[in-house]
Amino acid sequence: MSLGGARAQATPWTFLYLLGGGALLVAVLGVDASIVAASVGVNLVFLVFFLRHVAFASAAVRWAPDDLYSDVDVDLQYSPNVSVLVACHNEALVAESLVRGLAALHYPRARLEVILVDDNSSDGTGDLLERLTAGERHMRVLRRGQVGGGKSGALNDAAAVARGEIIVIFDADHIPRRNVIERLVRHFQDPRVSAVQGRCIVRNSIQSRLARSIAIDYFSGYLVNEYGRQALFELPAYGGANCAVRASTLDTLGGWNTESVTEDTDLTLRVLMLGQRVRYDITAVDTEEGATTLGRFVTQRYRWARGHQQVWRDYHRYVFRTPHLTGLERVETILFLLVYHVPVLCTLTVLMTVLRIGGIGPSVTLFELLPLVALLFAGPFIELAVGLLVGRAPRRSAWSIAWMTPIFFVFMLVCTKAWVDGLVGRPYSWVKTPRSSWEALDGAESVPEPAGSAT
Repeated sequence: MSLGGARAQATPWTFLYLLGGGALLVAVLGVDASIVAASVGVNLVFLVFFLRHVAFASAAVRWAPDDLYSDVDVDLQYSPNVSVLVACHNEALVAESLVRGLAALHYPRARLEVILVDDNSSDGTGDLLERLTAGERHMRVLRRGQVGGGKSGALNDAAAVARGEIIVIFDADHIPRRNVIERLVRHFQDPRVSAVQGRCIVRNSIQSRLARSIAIDYFSGYLVNEYGRQALFELPAYGGANCAVRASTLDTLGGWNTESVTEDTDLTLRVLMLGQRVRYDITAVDTEEGATTLGRFVTQRYRWARGHQQVWRDYHRYVFRTPHLTGLERVETILFLLVYHVPVLCTLTVLMTVLRIGGIGPSVTLFELLPLVALLFAGPFIELAVGLLVGRAPRRSAWSIAWMTPIFFVFMLVCTKAWVDGLVGRPYSWVKTPRSSWEALDGAESVPEPAGSAT
């Protein structure tokens, strides 16, 4: 399998192997002992991820405020040619705010081009983009017919005609802050760096309780988890939006993988296997829309889980064999790839607990349940609390953490379905999350602007 772009493989045999292994365990140990053994194994996995959560939270508390709120100047002497690419499929609701944000970017116009890809839209997005970019000489609209490939295909078509040394990606619902490009591209002065990820903030957190909870989840994801991976291992993930990639590296890798529904995670692994690095910049900020309905949330997270689990199946063997990672980096990369498998284990644990309560297997004691609950929820909630603290979020935001528990249970079921669908080879293609029309919410409920940064 080439690292130029892995193809998802149906793996029904893995499913049969797991069922056979479970049956063999029961045959050898019996039902009661098998449930105990499985519970112990799962709890050990939870313990490892709990310690990982604590390590990331500790790193964020210690160092993130200095990086986030310090007045750090950007070396404007380094200004490589930059191409900004945005894939747009039926984005009429957000097109105006997108173009307005891109037009305000603070970067030398002679070294900047913006390519907006109308990816076979049926809502007039292409015509709207043409009208909005009229008079902006550094912007152009690339029309794309019904040729497939989803977001990856659209970005590959744009990259083929892009002139920049650095390719910067935004999603259509994103509104970047004016200084974001100069903060992203400064990291490419290091020849080892092939991709850089910025920080995203949910701007419509007042639109619904779900959106507010997702905004808090982003505090955890970007101010704690992503920051911790950078601070402790220098292994942050390329997130697919508000990010940059070196054009020469992208060409070497053959572009974005059109067979992946999470082209960002796929590219992260291919960059690492190439011996290059990803960097994370906590001060390179843009805003995006969070899902406002449960249906949109489920659709989005199913795609993330399905794609992430696919990347595990495609690349975990390379992680074990690559000479470009140290032993500790190898362990962290494996844990990163397994993140969307942990909710599957949570579902398994709940199922085993229900069986034991129902009389199948040894009885459940309070002594067993307390550490289980702690391992399931304490780690993520520590990250959530530290994210709010580091981001100096309004105090009322803390109450929304209570909504994370039912959302997490939904997430468990979504990830479990994605895992089973992937194992049995159920076909799936890229699906766009529907947008909201709340364009006026730019910046609402966001973290304070870091000192010295452009707004």
